Amino acid sequence: MTSRERVIAAIEHRQPDQVPVDLGSNPSSGISAIAYSGVAKLLGQSDTRPKVYDVVQELAQPDDWMLDRFGVDVVDIGRAWNDRPGDWTPMAMPEGSTYLYPSWFMPVRKGDDFFAYDAEGTLIAQRPFGATFYDERCFPWEDGYPADYSGLPKAMGKVLWSALVHSPWDHASEPDFWKQLRERTLALRAKTDRALMIVVGCNLFEWGTFIRRLDNFLMDIYSDEENAVRLLDALMESHMATLAKVCESVGDIVDVLRFGDDLGHEGGPFMSPEIYRRLFKPRHAELVAYVKKHSTMKTFLHSCGSIHELIPDLIEVGYDVLNPMQTSARDMGPEKLKREFGQDITFWGGGIDNRTVLNQASPEGVRDEVRRRLEILAPGGGYIFNTVHNILPDVPAANVIALFDAVAEWNGVTP
Repeated sequence: MTSRERVIAAIEHRQPDQVPVDLGSNPSSGISAIAYSGVAKLLGQSDTRPKVYDVVQELAQPDDWMLDRFGVDVVDIGRAWNDRPGDWTPMAMPEGSTYLYPSWFMPVRKGDDFFAYDAEGTLIAQRPFGATFYDERCFPWEDGYPADYSGLPKAMGKVLWSALVHSPWDHASEPDFWKQLRERTLALRAKTDRALMIVVGCNLFEWGTFIRRLDNFLMDIYSDEENAVRLLDALMESHMATLAKVCESVGDIVDVLRFGDDLGHEGGPFMSPEIYRRLFKPRHAELVAYVKKHSTMKTFLHSCGSIHELIPDLIEVGYDVLNPMQTSARDMGPEKLKREFGQDITFWGGGIDNRTVLNQASPEGVRDEVRRRLEILAPGGGYIFNTVHNILPDVPAANVIALFDAVAEWNGVTP
């Protein structure tokens, strides 16, 4: 099987020839620039300077040599952009490292902190000294909903996830963006036999928290449903317009379309199943149905947290894939999820816990845990290997290599 065939077979619950592997296909399955540098050095690629394509989370875009070394089967189409030397600029960090950042990203350094502003001078985000990502500093409607929602696009543009967006969306304002999107995706398709992913987000609950702030929006969905629904409807109008253009441009080329909406925390969903079914499920279903009707792309939902109670609803919505499989959260153990839902939805991730195992165990301990997880999750297809969310700066380079080597050994491939 080619990598693309392998990924599609797994999503369709057919046993692939090998367990498909992901690293960096989207901003929830990647690797921090700090961790990336350590891995590159240990593998003899010390001249590599990471390209930080997701500036908010400071994630590195994996180079081709790393994709090959770790047997990665799927890539983000965003890598087809920012391909000229002038698209990247070096930036020295207080911690002593220098990375390449998109040239449009120009934060202001004050002491050892970095501040990102929009064109109007609004503070969008801040990276405090010692942090390894940017915090949201602007919640446009935190003081209340406006009477008129015509200003929603401008408000969304002041949220860091939009103002500091990763490729290809950092080029979305260019007049020929949709033409470029198709042309560049076709060129990438001709270049690789890996599966292709496009990240569209189309978040609903999360956009409510970005606009209103988490505490406010959580109260809104219970005590101010009228305004919450108005916001969700306005978001849907924007999302559906984007989906129409995506499906028209690359719906026949890209293999997987990634949605995002973090619906849970470690102890359970952010909302009751009843609230999810009334406010969010019908809208999620509309988004998924449009993609399935107007493209050949598989649908992928990224949702962190304990969402066991909502998985039957997500299956009914029609999502093909669920990520990241946060196995340390309540009722999210890999055995339980595979047993209860493994025939109905594909799990993408969950190959090891990042916070207590990958960053703390020995390389052999990492290998043992990966083998244990694969024994549970790999049989029968319906599984793509990745970690539980991004590989963070505290993960030793030797453990990252052990992680992917363990999958290669499972697949019968010499690392």
